[in-house]
Amino acid sequence: MTFKQLEALFWIAQLGGFGPAAHKLNTSQSAVSKRVHELERLFDTELFDRRLRTARLTEKGEEMFLLAKKLLQQRDAAVEQFGKPEVLERRVRIGVTELTAMTWLPRLVGLIQQHYPKVTIEPDVDDSLSLRDKLLADELDLIMVPDAFADARIPGKAIGKVDSAWMCKPGLVPAAGPVRLHELARYRMLVQGNASGTGRVYDAWMKERGVEPANIIVVSNLVALTGLTVSGLGVSYLPRQCLEPLVAAGMLAVLDVAPALPPVPYVAMHKGEHRSALTASIIMLAQSCCDFTRIFQAELEEAVP
Repeated sequence: MTFKQLEALFWIAQLGGFGPAAHKLNTSQSAVSKRVHELERLFDTELFDRRLRTARLTEKGEEMFLLAKKLLQQRDAAVEQFGKPEVLERRVRIGVTELTAMTWLPRLVGLIQQHYPKVTIEPDVDDSLSLRDKLLADELDLIMVPDAFADARIPGKAIGKVDSAWMCKPGLVPAAGPVRLHELARYRMLVQGNASGTGRVYDAWMKERGVEPANIIVVSNLVALTGLTVSGLGVSYLPRQCLEPLVAAGMLAVLDVAPALPPVPYVAMHKGEHRSALTASIIMLAQSCCDFTRIFQAELEEAVP
């Protein structure tokens, strides 16, 4: 019995088919099928019910799946515990939001490659809801998103926070003094919606204060949201510090709104059963370089205190 055979069985069952498992293992479907046949011959028992069109495990197959899962986890833990970082070979799929990609993602990738030169990083930039779903479907190993999802299956570790402010085109909202939140809600609001972790956090925050804007436009893309705000289409909550150049250039105005927007905490999330030394190390590196204050940060900059 080999790890390759166990991996084939595990990923067929996990992903629901021989094709997806072959893609996951970077091999052919025939090679995956051969590994399963080898296991079946070794134990003289069918592991998949071939009367069905889907890849469904038999009762003995379920037992083998649980065994494979345990043995593969132990193998990975041993490799990480006893292997040197410079020789550890692994592919890590990391999901991040658009804001992270626009700010400190290059620094994180640089730090990972510095500590683990043979680890391949595959970033996936998407909205928070899609990233969460991909993590639960084992399409990602780790995600870094706003702390908007309470789910025991994917524990989160704090890595940083984003300070936001209400902004608009200069002159759109009279700047005679502080604006109450319910007064601001009379203007058209550009919001990120429920697919965005930030959108979920701020939508819940406004509802807690009895504020439900009547005229909203949902824009999930941060670049588009910023562009529409600059054009004067409405008011929006935007990351304050990294957009300071647009404020200084007179393209955006920061509004003094009471109560002020709370910071949005960011967390790193992974599936509980996939916890590993490498994952824990990457989260620590993320904590050390998480910085939402500047866009387009260079790789391997000094950490901002």
